[in-house]
Amino acid sequence: MGCAGSSQAKQDGAAKKIRKPKPWKHPTPITKTQLNQMRDEFWDTAPHYGGTKEIWDALRAAAEADLTLAQAIVDSAGVIVQSADLMICYDERGAKYELPKYVLSEPTNVIKDN
Repeated sequence: MGCAGSSQAKQDGAAKKIRKPKPWKHPTPITKTQLNQMRDEFWDTAPHYGGTKEIWDALRAAAEADLTLAQAIVDSAGVIVQSADLMICYDERGAKYELPKYVLSEPTNVIKDN
């Protein structure tokens, strides 16, 4: 059987196309170094929130790739994309994967490192 998202994607004949998240602003201006540190901390701890390491690795690769490659990565990994910006995804077993905006794009208020 499968979850509703997977059967819907098959009925439509194509998986959901991914896109970049909408521009967003961090509560306080942050440097590129701070942003990278937040990203590293998220990816280091993400597998502990459930799901499989393989899917987390695929999501990280997709988040760090251009849109065409990202689409190929999620398609080949069997990731079911609920929100086109990759913030909410599922694997084929129904495990939910939630990605914060800061791993998918830079905020509009990134400041230069000193």
